[in-house]
Amino acid sequence: MRSIAVDAMGGDHAPEEVVKGVAQVSLTTDIECLLVGDERRIQAVLEGVSYNPEHIAILHARDAIGMAEEPREAIKRKDSSLVVGVRAVAEGRADAVVSAGNTGACVLACAKHFRLLRGLRRAALASVYPRHRDHPGQDRFALLLDVGATVRCEAEELVQFAIMGNAYARRVSKIASPAVGLLNMGSEEMKGGEALVEAHRRLRHLPAINFAGNVEGNDLVRGKADVIVCEGFVGNVALKLIEGVSEVLYDLTSAAAERRVAWRVGLRLLSRGIERLRALTDYTQYGGSPILGFEHHLIKCQGRSTAHAIGNAVKVAAKTVRDRVPAEIADTLVAAR
Repeated sequence: MRSIAVDAMGGDHAPEEVVKGVAQVSLTTDIECLLVGDERRIQAVLEGVSYNPEHIAILHARDAIGMAEEPREAIKRKDSSLVVGVRAVAEGRADAVVSAGNTGACVLACAKHFRLLRGLRRAALASVYPRHRDHPGQDRFALLLDVGATVRCEAEELVQFAIMGNAYARRVSKIASPAVGLLNMGSEEMKGGEALVEAHRRLRHLPAINFAGNVEGNDLVRGKADVIVCEGFVGNVALKLIEGVSEVLYDLTSAAAERRVAWRVGLRLLSRGIERLRALTDYTQYGGSPILGFEHHLIKCQGRSTAHAIGNAVKVAAKTVRDRVPAEIADTLVAAR
């Protein structure tokens, strides 16, 4: 039985959407959830929805960390729902954590209470995102890391991110031999500066990795690589750009439909394709992003997550526990030495 601690007070729509998401999971799966936060507010939401009480417990936490708070200070000062949830996993009361709260606080809470896997220098925040499929059966999502946990990286850290992403894709996405790419400013192996050149050289000679070489920005939405590695600053910008383009495209089509009858008729004919685009780029389908590198996992949801997104994140967290993703990463690190 997988037990997932859920930060009920984290996110723009907490605790209502978080609790509703967990309630939905309790009715459709055997996942045990530990809702962490203000017990009175959590119970009030539960009283208004259907749920299975056998699969939900509540762990009271008096404080919450706001989305705009300074993470380091908040972690020190508050016995928040996020910290209490992470600590519950560290103490063995749950197996993984889900939070839609402050990203920096999530990373710092993990660093404070979880141990890094042996041999790792840094943890990484990974994110799945939609991309074009290059061949039948290819997963419709790629994995990008790091997207914000480590701003600047050395070659060793990029190689370790590749190992972590490779292990995650094998276990969670069920890709037997994920193609791993290194995000760079050109396909040539000497592009990008010392750290990227050295990372390219090492990945090319690493038997445990199916290295696809350098990938450029326009390759992000193609099927060339299943796992794409970069430093956190670049990854965060790339991820936000992908999200922004899909949102702008959908907004433009909606605005066009309001202005002219001819456009409205044309867009109606294209409606099936537009809805497919919207479904493909819907972040609620994949739930959240894993923080990789620790002995336990935290799945970080978007701050605006709805109940549907929270429920999917809980399922992903349970899947990482069931498929022993941290152990897979640890084994791959040993094999790569």
